[in-house]
Amino acid sequence: MQHPGPLFARERIPSIKRWVVKIGSALLTADGEGLSVDILAPWIAQISAQCQQGHQVVLVSSGAVAQGMARMGWRQRPRRLHELQAAAAIGQMGLVRAYEDGFARQGLHTAQILLTRDDLANRARYLNARSTLKTLLSLGVIPVVNENDTVATDELRFGDNDTLAALVANLIEAELLILLTDQDGLFETDPRINPDASLISETRIDDHRLDTAAGGSRSGLGRGGMLTKVRAARLAARSGCATVIAPGRRAGVLDAIHSGVDIGTLLMPVQGPQAARKQWLAGQLQPQGRLLLDDGAVRALREKGRSLLAVGVKAVEGHFSRGDPVVCVDPAGRAIARGLVNYDATDTRRLLGQPSSNFSAILGFMDDAELIHRDNLVMV
Repeated sequence: MQHPGPLFARERIPSIKRWVVKIGSALLTADGEGLSVDILAPWIAQISAQCQQGHQVVLVSSGAVAQGMARMGWRQRPRRLHELQAAAAIGQMGLVRAYEDGFARQGLHTAQILLTRDDLANRARYLNARSTLKTLLSLGVIPVVNENDTVATDELRFGDNDTLAALVANLIEAELLILLTDQDGLFETDPRINPDASLISETRIDDHRLDTAAGGSRSGLGRGGMLTKVRAARLAARSGCATVIAPGRRAGVLDAIHSGVDIGTLLMPVQGPQAARKQWLAGQLQPQGRLLLDDGAVRALREKGRSLLAVGVKAVEGHFSRGDPVVCVDPAGRAIARGLVNYDATDTRRLLGQPSSNFSAILGFMDDAELIHRDNLVMV
């Protein structure tokens, strides 16, 4: 087992600000009888404690379908999509109310976020979801995220909430993803088949042993298993996010993780958040247009690491949409940066040379003060 040095270690966890925590159905329901307030209470208390210590937590919660099944008296998870969607719609009411009431008792606000895969595939909707989630976190609100089961078709489904949690971690640039399970962590072989299987305490995400990890959902309520958690951890690692697969039935598990206790399995990324994101921006996106910058804007990007403002842009080439990648060029036409633009080509042309304070008057709205935020910009 190799440690990637200073890239990530459990000792860093207490200082990490932004977490995504995923809790599965088996950890939220009373033996398949729907949501249990007594079971939810410790989760709410632990997440509240983290928020009150200055952490930002996004909660990805299963349980809507299980709650809907309980309300309808169904003993087996439906197989037909429209029945699953009906169960989710019914159960979502109870799920949200339980979290809202529980966190309110802790003095915290919650917000419901329902997503489909299409929301994260469409660049404009991706940026809107990202901005909304980050705004909620900045306000001290706890977003409760779930798949929009009531409208998602098969081709638009995430497939499981582990995958959804990983994509949310990418979306908000979280540094830690916690996947809570009914097992002690990730084992080299399935411990239900091999009682002598060894727990993997920590390893890099590219460890070949992860490919042999096995397991499925025991409860019949959820869709996930250890394989989905490994895949999710690898998705999260694309943005430099580490993953902890931890035993959800252990009392105080989130507090223990926060304290850096050796619990569950830590899967470490091979790149830090900035390096991973910059590599993605630099090499994997096909530019849809060009922005010609003046000398002042070039200096601001090169020497000061600033965001790109409209006041420093002289011309626009191409037909791009909000969220598309574009190339920034200096007055001589040399590419100096790539980034994700906050306005489409038509609106960008109207904003050329203008200070951000004029955006609302010109467009009738203002999404962002920058044409390209520095977090979405990489020098080339």
